[in-house]
Amino acid sequence: MIKRKTTFAILALFLIGSLQAQETEKHLSVIPKPAEMTLKEGDFSLNEETYIFAESDQSRKSADIFNNFLDKLYGIRLPISALEQDRPSIELSVTTDEHDTNESYQLDVDKTHISISGSEKGIFYGLQTSLQLISQTNGTLTLPAVSIKDKPEFGYRGIMLDVGRHFFEVAEIKKMIDLMAYFKFNKMHWHLTEDQGWRLEIKKYPKLTEIGAWRDSTIIGQYWDYDPFIYDGVKHGGFYTQEEAREIVKYAADRMITVIPEIELPGHSSAALAAYPEFGSFKTDGYEPKDGKPLTGSVMAMNEKGEPYDNDLNTAVPGYWGVHPNIYGVKEETFQFLEDILMEVMDIFPSEYIHIGGDEAPKDHWKTSSISQDLIKKENLEDEHELQSYFITRIEKFLNENNRKLIGWDEILEGGLAPNATVMSWRGEKGGIAAAKMNHDVIMTPNSHMYFDHYQAEDKTTEPVAIGGFLPLEKVYHYTPRPEALTADQQTHILGVQANLWTEYIATNNKLEYHLFPRALALAEVAWMGSQRKDYQEFTANRLPKRLAELEQLQVFYRVPEAEVTISTDERSGRHMIAIRPLVKGSNVYYTVDGHKADQTGNLYTGSFFAPITGPEQESLTLRYIVITPEGRQSNEFSSTIQ
Repeated sequence: MIKRKTTFAILALFLIGSLQAQETEKHLSVIPKPAEMTLKEGDFSLNEETYIFAESDQSRKSADIFNNFLDKLYGIRLPISALEQDRPSIELSVTTDEHDTNESYQLDVDKTHISISGSEKGIFYGLQTSLQLISQTNGTLTLPAVSIKDKPEFGYRGIMLDVGRHFFEVAEIKKMIDLMAYFKFNKMHWHLTEDQGWRLEIKKYPKLTEIGAWRDSTIIGQYWDYDPFIYDGVKHGGFYTQEEAREIVKYAADRMITVIPEIELPGHSSAALAAYPEFGSFKTDGYEPKDGKPLTGSVMAMNEKGEPYDNDLNTAVPGYWGVHPNIYGVKEETFQFLEDILMEVMDIFPSEYIHIGGDEAPKDHWKTSSISQDLIKKENLEDEHELQSYFITRIEKFLNENNRKLIGWDEILEGGLAPNATVMSWRGEKGGIAAAKMNHDVIMTPNSHMYFDHYQAEDKTTEPVAIGGFLPLEKVYHYTPRPEALTADQQTHILGVQANLWTEYIATNNKLEYHLFPRALALAEVAWMGSQRKDYQEFTANRLPKRLAELEQLQVFYRVPEAEVTISTDERSGRHMIAIRPLVKGSNVYYTVDGHKADQTGNLYTGSFFAPITGPEQESLTLRYIVITPEGRQSNEFSSTIQ
């Protein structure tokens, strides 16, 4: 980020900003920023003699989770009691207010106690805010005296994790849930099935994980790098037992997060059909089992050359990305297969929503299948798009009969939207706008602003391999989930916002965290605050630095962001003056302005400096710099052009 100011203006702004930053660093560095906050005189001292008064079982559970974070950050735990005592305390009071949401809370801090009131969810969020208000000076922990009244703008604040492309361990998912809860996210969309892997145990169909959870090899590099593909030859896979899935659901629920499972249909089904090909739609009419026995492999699962895989060679689950032609058939046996799966899914996941995908479903096999074409005629359908709508509507009816709601990607609009479906708008906002105008609920997750698998720098050579695109922190922060194209009434159908972590190119937990943070902190503000009160400069100057330092302490492998580079002009000499402010508190910056690569042999930044004078043939110069955090983490090399 580059700013340009005159010398006198920047000096005045620096002094003002420095004072504001000092106040905010002590008092206001909460993410997401609370709706209302009033500072008061004094501080509350927190130590091991402070106790937490919690009457309800859920409040005590929330207090225990508070203690877990307190221990990680500061090495102490507070006693929890259901009996009120005469000593400094954190008092948790369950109350209800008909004018507030069930996530609202009131937080009051004075010199002798901390009071948090609200619903059980509100109390949990009030405790997260309390954690972020803590400052440590010479080993002493304090919270500023403050009054906070807070509630979220959106009821749906989500992050999607794709485990179909790459599998993540239970402990890694729990760590992600902890961080989501700390920043007040309340939905984890868990993408459990894909062409490249089926990740959830289904007891009635064991081959889904025996066969569908494993691929023998994975392509190297990006999808378009090689023709033909080059594979790594390494078996990859894994799945979650139903017990492990229940464990994650409970772990998240204790942290006020609902886990929404996604079972992809009718497309993105190669892994499932590798295990049970009889439920697929075939390129040729009719399906004849070999020797009267079910096939062991999928005769319709195609490799990159359009050739069928042979499961006897153990290669049925594809190891390359992209949109695959495989699709479920429309036979009654297939619908029974899917309903059986969904019954087990609903038994594991209490979420009111079940996500069924519905995206990127090529219909070529339906076009040549006599079974599909006969059903189109029988149901008076216009084409294969309406056949997909028929498919989705049948699944939705089944879910509704079991008191669940269907969510799908915006392709479920094609051919007509199922009656009660909620739409996730990912191909921009167009689908979400169309659905809201039809009075359907919408979750905004456009790939332009919410695809966290995208690159974080314009110069992609400085970044680890990603799927493409460019999504910097600032662009995430400025997203507004309620499109102006909608009326006020239609905007009420925008339930919230979600970021998506697709993992074709994210194979490790470190890389997952690199893509997620700090962009998730910007998203937390979008989801909690809405668009009216956001201020990116205040966010990066006053609140982000402390939280990034905290992430480092929690051993989160976040991406070290670009510093704020300010270029001013000295009025006397006309020369450029350069100031560099890293966003990670306490970092060192090493820089060059002579064209050489920046590393720790370069200039250590100690304060504003004059840019070298350029010659008549040199109209600009390039500032290159790296940031070294207090824990020794090194950023990518960043550069700014100075003209």
